[in-house]
Amino acid sequence: MSSLVIDNIGLLITNDPELGEGPLGKVRNAALVFDGGAVRAIEQPGAVADQRIDAEGRCVVPGIVDSHTHLVFAGDRSEEFAARMAGQAYEAGGIKVSTEATRSASRSQLTELTAKRRNEAIAAGITHTEIKSGYGLEVSSEKRSLEIASEFTDDVTFLGAHAVPSEFEGRSDEYVDLVCGPMLQACAPFSRWIDVFCEEGAFDLEQSRAVLEAGRDAGLGLRVHGNQLGPGPGVQLAVEMGAASVDHCTYLTEDDIEALAGGSTVATFLPATDFSTLQPYPDARRVIDAGAQVAIATNTNPGSSNTTSMSFCIALAVRELKMTADEALQAATLGGARALQRTDVGHLTPGARGDAVMLDASSHTDLIYRPGVPLIRQVFMAGVPASPSSGVGRELSEG
Repeated sequence: MSSLVIDNIGLLITNDPELGEGPLGKVRNAALVFDGGAVRAIEQPGAVADQRIDAEGRCVVPGIVDSHTHLVFAGDRSEEFAARMAGQAYEAGGIKVSTEATRSASRSQLTELTAKRRNEAIAAGITHTEIKSGYGLEVSSEKRSLEIASEFTDDVTFLGAHAVPSEFEGRSDEYVDLVCGPMLQACAPFSRWIDVFCEEGAFDLEQSRAVLEAGRDAGLGLRVHGNQLGPGPGVQLAVEMGAASVDHCTYLTEDDIEALAGGSTVATFLPATDFSTLQPYPDARRVIDAGAQVAIATNTNPGSSNTTSMSFCIALAVRELKMTADEALQAATLGGARALQRTDVGHLTPGARGDAVMLDASSHTDLIYRPGVPLIRQVFMAGVPASPSSGVGRELSEG
């Protein structure tokens, strides 16, 4: 693999304070050199490599790390969205609508839909992604979803405990037994993580604990959907069990924030979901000021966040979650990497994977200052320019 230099970078965000200014490690007037799929060096403009791309003073940031997505699904829930905008409350049960469509779709249809969404995300600057199952809710369908997800990322999450399917209505404990038994056995070989929707209308505390314990015993890392629809035990359970991340965190008590600050679990905010469901936005400022680790993710899914735009999420995080522009960018890059317990992505330091995004702007602040404007000029994955439309990005997405 030949070396490549992005030359004449006006502002380079490294996410390493030892390399530059402030927590973002800002380096001005720089050249970024890739070699062998990784960052080789940060140098002065004029650095030499086999290939050269002139940034012409633009800003370059680490590739975005999206730590919470549901890309494998079929069907459309736009009517549900319109009804919600007209005042209908959001409920977790809408997942069942997507389950029916996903079960009915062929493998080739699901793969094509997933590829389209992944390529859309690459064009939006998302160079690494997590993908969950959760719209099969039966052994064969969940396994198929995870097999498809594993074609696009090595951060695959088994989410059989997303909702209780219609055929188990009134028998949620029996469904949990299925998830913890035959379904987990079939799905674990394709997964790095296990997740559970710990929420009223989904799975209660003890059911969620059982799912996580079974996943841990099977060698999977832990993730939790928690505190989305109201105060609940999700955050406390995630911290207690050492989950990598607890996601949503819309309703947090002082005890929840204290637990997050005292543990290693990352609080992952999904602001596009709060936008889409008309839920209140969480106060990330309180969580950050308490010393907890935070991330931002898109939660791409058909019911509550049908977007692959992390730029949109970053703008919401600043406007509604009370983050600064620097904090929001770091939460969408290094924060996402931490939520996935990755050290190879989310930063641009020598030895890191060569994932970067050139903005059509001189500063990352333009992601908030110019909301809705497509500012992703060029995406680099594993040290080469990504080309989502041709499928190159898909092949290189996980190195």
